[in-house]
Amino acid sequence: MMRSLFSGVSGLKTHQTRMDVIGHNIANVNTVAYKSSSMTFASLMSQTTQRASGANATTGTGGVNARQIGLGVKTSAINVNITGQGASQSTGNPFDIMITGENFFVVSDGSQNYFTRDGSFYVDGAGNLAMTSIGYNVMGWQVETDPVTGDVKGIKKDTVSALRIMSAANKSYPPEATSHAYFSGIIDKNDTDVTGENGRVVNLSFYDSQGYTYTAKFSIRQSTDDKNTFSIELDKIVDSKNKEVPVPDGVNVEDLFGGASTMAMATTLKLKDGYTLDKAGNLTTTDTPPVQIAIDGTPESNAKVAEAFGYSDVDEFLKLSVGIKTGTPPNETITYKSVEEMLTKDKNLSSLLANAVDANDLKQGFKIDGRKFNGAVINFDGKSGKFSGLNGGTGSTATLNLGALSKDGNFPSIEVDFSSISSVDHKGVSTISATNGSDDEYNTGSGRKEGAMIGVSIQQNGMIYASYDNGMTKLLGQIATARFANASGLEKQADNLYSATLNSGAFDGIGVDITASGDYMSTGQLEMSNVDLSQEFTEMITTQRGFQANSRIITVSDTLLEELTNLKR
Repeated sequence: MMRSLFSGVSGLKTHQTRMDVIGHNIANVNTVAYKSSSMTFASLMSQTTQRASGANATTGTGGVNARQIGLGVKTSAINVNITGQGASQSTGNPFDIMITGENFFVVSDGSQNYFTRDGSFYVDGAGNLAMTSIGYNVMGWQVETDPVTGDVKGIKKDTVSALRIMSAANKSYPPEATSHAYFSGIIDKNDTDVTGENGRVVNLSFYDSQGYTYTAKFSIRQSTDDKNTFSIELDKIVDSKNKEVPVPDGVNVEDLFGGASTMAMATTLKLKDGYTLDKAGNLTTTDTPPVQIAIDGTPESNAKVAEAFGYSDVDEFLKLSVGIKTGTPPNETITYKSVEEMLTKDKNLSSLLANAVDANDLKQGFKIDGRKFNGAVINFDGKSGKFSGLNGGTGSTATLNLGALSKDGNFPSIEVDFSSISSVDHKGVSTISATNGSDDEYNTGSGRKEGAMIGVSIQQNGMIYASYDNGMTKLLGQIATARFANASGLEKQADNLYSATLNSGAFDGIGVDITASGDYMSTGQLEMSNVDLSQEFTEMITTQRGFQANSRIITVSDTLLEELTNLKR
C-alpha cells in the first residue's frame, strides 16, 4: 500500500514535468526559430517478489513467470524536434535570414562559438553583422584578394571569423580610368556633315583615374580624292561642365590622337629615274645639280622644289614619312609652301623622306597650303563598304594618348577600335558613334566613377554582395553554417543559442557551405516556431488526466490506510 503512494507521487512528478515541457512549448509559440520539445515516460524499477522459473521435466511442472511490483514512473527522455522546419515569416528586413535544413548559423561572443537558427541580424556600429538580440557576431568566410591588384578573387574557406561588411574599404568602390573604346555604326559618304568643311562631330565620354567624366570631341571628314577614305581628328577635350580642358604649352590637342608614322593621301607620287635617297634621309637628283632637303628640326623645307627639280606642279602630294631621331619630341610639323615657279616637266613627282623613327612615339600631321590634318585615316573597301584599316594599313586601333594633359597622370591612354564601322548607303545619314569600353559582352576597360554603397544583398548560398551607385557590385564575404552528426544532441542555451556537446559532435571551426546539401538561405524572412498548438493542447489534456489519475492513487491509498487504522477501533 505504501508502494502505491510513492508510485502515485512519481506519477504526479512526471506529469508535472510533462506539463512544464508543454507550457514551455506554448510559451515559445512565437519565438523565432524555436524548436519544440516532447517528453516520453519510462517505468521505474520493479520489486521482484518471485523470480521466474523454467519447466521441470522431472516433476512435470511448467515454468512460472516472475512476480514484480512496479514502483512508479520516471522521465525517459525530452526530445527536441530539431529537424522540424518552422514556417516562414516575412519581415522586409534584408538582414533577416531564414535557414533551411539541419544547418545552424555560427555566432560568437568573442571567446566561444555558439549556434543558432535565429537569423534576425543587423549591422552594428563597427560594421559587423551581428545578432539583433544580444549582439553576438555572425561568423563566416572572408574574401580573398589579389595581393597586387587588390581585386577580389573569391571566398577563402578557412577558419570562420566575424563578418565586417561595412568597413571603410567596402563603403565605396574605387574609380577606374577608361582604357578601351570603340567606334561603331555607319559613315554614309553622302552625308553632308561628313563632306562638309567642319566634318561630322562624334563624342566619346571617358573617365580619368579619379572617376571624373570627360568628353573627347572628334570630327570625321571625307577625303576629296577618295570617297572611301575618311580622316578622324581630335578637336578638343571638355569636362562634365562642357569646359574645355586646357592644353599645356608645347602640346597640340591634335597630336594626342593617332600614332601612325605614315600618313597617306589620295594620289601616289612616283620616284622618277635619276633620284636617289641616301641613308641619312637626303634626296638628290643626278640629272640636275644635286639638291638636299635636310630634316633638321626646322618646320619648313630649306629648298625650293621647283628650282631643284624643274617640275611644274606639286599640288598633288602623297606619301610622306618624316623621320625624327629617337628622343626628339614627336610634335614636329613639316610645312611645304606653294610652288614659286612653273616647271616644264610632268607632274609625276614623288618625294619620300625617311630616317630612323621610333614608330610608337611618332604623331603624324601634315599641312598643305595652310590646312593641317591630324589623327587617323579610316579606309573602307570600295565594293563591300567594310572597314579595311587605318592609315593605309590593316590595323584597326589607334591610341588616344591623354597623358600630356595632366601633371598628376590622371588622364588615361585609350585604345580606340574602329573595326565595327562601315561605309554603306544609309540615305545620306551617318550613324557612327563612340562608346567607352571594349566591343564585347564584358565591356572591358569602360572606366567608372567612384561608387558609393547603396545596398547589401545576401544570396541563397550566404554570399554577401554590396551594390554601388556606379553600377558595380562587390563580394564582401560569405556566411558560414555548421552541421552536426546529431543535431538533437546540442545543448540549449539562453537567447535561442545552442552549444556543442559530446553527443552532438564537435564543430570543426570551418563550417560548411549550405548549398552542399541542397539547402538555402532566404533574406527578408525569419523562421517561426515549429510548435503545433493543436498537438500541445491535446497533450495537455492527457497530461491533466494523468495527473488527476495519479492523485487518485494517493487519495485512495490514503483511504485504505485510514480503513486499516480504523480496524483498531
